[in-house]
Amino acid sequence: MKEAKDLFNYLSYLQYPILILALYYILKPLLFRELDLLESINKALLFYGLGIGFATLQDTTKTQNNFSLRIYQNPTKAKIFIYTILFMTLFFIGIGLLGLYVLQFEKLTEISIGCIGLGIGMIGVLKSVVEMAEHHSKPV
Repeated sequence: MKEAKDLFNYLSYLQYPILILALYYILKPLLFRELDLLESINKALLFYGLGIGFATLQDTTKTQNNFSLRIYQNPTKAKIFIYTILFMTLFFIGIGLLGLYVLQFEKLTEISIGCIGLGIGMIGVLKSVVEMAEHHSKPV
């Protein structure tokens, strides 16, 4: 079982090149003076969602810094953080579905797909945040 956990932990490091690729697509229209801004935003959102999806493969029994640990150890702050992530997840999926099925602009449909991809990645973040809050909460 430990081997699988270690494998997922190593796979979580793929988040960094994927997030750099997302940053590239954000900066691409600025650097190369391309006019297709919406396509770049869509790709950036998709890669950002994929990157944070890989980030959720890391070990949830460890925190990366003391700031996170203080949030998870305080039940009130942890709840606020969980609800914030939940709201963000629902927002991105909701905006994506709204743009995909309600709006009739083809260009906005591209961004809608990226928003849905980001929302799917945020579902993994939400799961990880809940696990980390459970694991790091101080006993009452």
